[in-house]
Amino acid sequence: MSNIIKAFLNIVENPITDLVDYYQGRNRVNNSGKALENYIQDAFAGTLKEIDEKQRLERLQNIFSYQGNQNNPPDLILKNSDAIEVKKLQSKNSAIALNSSYPKAKLYSNSPMITNACRNCEDWEEKDIIYTIGYTDDSSLKSLWLIYGDCFCADKEIYERIRERISEGVNSIPNVEFTQTKELGKVKRVDPLGITDLRIRGMWHIANPNKIFSYIYQFDEEVTFQLVALIKVDKYNSLPKKDRDSLESLNSVDILDVKIKDPNNPILLIDAKLLTFKVK
Repeated sequence: MSNIIKAFLNIVENPITDLVDYYQGRNRVNNSGKALENYIQDAFAGTLKEIDEKQRLERLQNIFSYQGNQNNPPDLILKNSDAIEVKKLQSKNSAIALNSSYPKAKLYSNSPMITNACRNCEDWEEKDIIYTIGYTDDSSLKSLWLIYGDCFCADKEIYERIRERISEGVNSIPNVEFTQTKELGKVKRVDPLGITDLRIRGMWHIANPNKIFSYIYQFDEEVTFQLVALIKVDKYNSLPKKDRDSLESLNSVDILDVKIKDPNNPILLIDAKLLTFKVK
C-alpha cells in the first residue's frame, strides 16, 4: 500500500523536472498538465523508472482503486487509503482553481460532486485527501507541494453553508422555472419564447500554499526544484514506521516540527510536520 511518504521518497530519488520531455519519450503526453498527472501517479505507485507500459499499468491497478478526471474529483484514490487531487499552476503564487468543487478537508462518499464509480470503488465513507500542487512552466516542474486538505481547508459545513445560501437566493426569484442540478442552479425558459436556459455554476478558488504558509516556508528562488510536504503530526505518526524511518534517515531532506493555523479556528495552532527537499 502506498502513502504520501513513499511518494515523497520516490520523488527525492527521481526528481524529474523536465516532465514533458520525460513523458513524451514514453509516448504518454504532450502537455505539462498531463505530464504532472503521470508524475504523481508514478510517484505514488513507485513506477517512475518503469519503461514497460504493461508492467506500469498493472502496478497502477494494484496501487489505486479509482482514477477520475478534471470534471469529477478526486483524480486518484489509493486503495484503502487517501484520495489525491492534482493541480497545476503556472505561477508560484497564483490561486488554485477548484472550479465547481469547493475546498475539501476530507472526501466523503455521499458527496454529490463525485461519480458513482468513485463512490463504489471501495467500501468507504470518508477519506483524507492530498492536494498535489505543481508549479510548472511549459515544460519543467519548478516546485511541488504535497499537502493534506485538513491542513488548509475548513470543514465542509463552512463551504456548503455559502453554497446553499446562494442556491436559496437564486431559487427565490419569482416567476421562473428551476430544475434540480449539482450546480448552484439552473433556470429553465428564462424568456417569453421559453428557449433560453441559465446555468449557475460556482467557481471556487483557494490561495496558493506558498502564500498560505509563508509563515513557515519561504519559496526558494535559487533552486531548480523544490518539494514540500505538510502533514499533521497525528497523520504523520499513523503512517508506517518503516517509511518514516527511511525518510528521517535522509540527509537531503529537512524535517521540521511546525505549528499551523487551524483552518476552522485560526487562533488555534496545530502540530504538523514540514518536509522539504531541494535540487540546486
